[in-house]
Amino acid sequence: MKKGLMIANALLALSISAQAQNVNKLIKVKEVRQTIATLSADDMEGRATFSRGIDKAATYIENRFKAAGLQPMAGNSSFRQNIPSMIKVTPRQMQVSINGAVVPAENIITASIGSFDWNSLDGIQVIRETAGKDLRKDYRGLVKNGRKTLVLVDPAFADVFKTYRAQVMGGAAIDKNHAPQQVVFVLGKIDELKSLTVHYEADNKEVPLFNVAGMIPGKSKPDEYVVFSGHYDHLGIGKGMTPDSIYNGADDDASGTTAVIELAKYFKKQNNNERTLIFVAFTAEEIGGFGARYFTSTVNPDKVVAMFNIEMIGKPSKFGRNSAFITGFERSDFGRILQRNLQGTQFKFYPDPYPEQNLFYRSDNATLAMQGVPAHTISTDQIDVDHDYHQVTDELKTLDVKNITLAIRAIALSARTIVSGKDAPTRVAKFER
Repeated sequence: MKKGLMIANALLALSISAQAQNVNKLIKVKEVRQTIATLSADDMEGRATFSRGIDKAATYIENRFKAAGLQPMAGNSSFRQNIPSMIKVTPRQMQVSINGAVVPAENIITASIGSFDWNSLDGIQVIRETAGKDLRKDYRGLVKNGRKTLVLVDPAFADVFKTYRAQVMGGAAIDKNHAPQQVVFVLGKIDELKSLTVHYEADNKEVPLFNVAGMIPGKSKPDEYVVFSGHYDHLGIGKGMTPDSIYNGADDDASGTTAVIELAKYFKKQNNNERTLIFVAFTAEEIGGFGARYFTSTVNPDKVVAMFNIEMIGKPSKFGRNSAFITGFERSDFGRILQRNLQGTQFKFYPDPYPEQNLFYRSDNATLAMQGVPAHTISTDQIDVDHDYHQVTDELKTLDVKNITLAIRAIALSARTIVSGKDAPTRVAKFER
């Protein structure tokens, strides 16, 4: 009995070793570097939603999917998955007076699908974003809170405020079917609020917005889907920033998009997937997750077996190289399956070490996870100490390309029993928060 077990373990080790050698040959540091360098180059202009740069990035990803041998999604004639009902809202005039004093324009952000006026505080919800809070974490929820709202933002958030204002002034994406109520953010120290007037005018224009998605049909289980995703948008160009004005987004999330491209190449060459594999680069993650939300509406969540959402794998995790963490690790056995498939290798997946950040519901995995899909984000980012996050310094030179490559190889190896149809992670609780 013991001898048989030893033989079985030896054969398993040999099998894993052979597969690891194969993945090392097919997923190379040089090619990973070239892909992420292209996506995060200055000529991509920070890949802001609606920009010339993001269209250029989309074309590049399309060409890579085509070269890998992927097919467009069912019903699509191209790799671009167009998102209907999106409006680009560009502010034309914003005037705010508080306690009789005019607020400087650079201290105002407004979220609304149309023009409006406020002549008093009546009916206005007032929220204070104090220095002890996290504006990056709270911003989306404040925009979508469903009430007419004035948000008073502490000057401690001046840099973050400037970033969000640049995005809004360049044109915000709004789903006309789920438009936000009138929300006004004001940066400044306002101890007592006695009076308020607001005048806001905006131009609305329907513009194209799209994910880039391709697939490899499954052999014996074509109606069961495994999704590999990352978002290809970033923050664009912020005037007056230093050391330059381009938010290159090398880690966030050119690293994840690079992983999706490399995994598409790898699995197409393997040509042994029993389940259908979907590879998708989401748009508009940074301004509301619109790409992932639309994608979720195009697939039957009950047919999605698992989602590998890859976000910021450009630097070693707090656990060191050859490691990554999985958000929502405890919500399904997804992570345990992945780790079991990595036995005999040095790589290890850990539970999310930043539970206070609520990362499970802060990336493109969230909309499918809410439908019960074991949709998890894989990351290595030390988000509590990453000084390049959402900064113009998020460039290729700040990344560890070897770390990215190790993570991509580990995802490829760890996914194999899910791709082959052998394993199906347990479902997560629907709408759990």
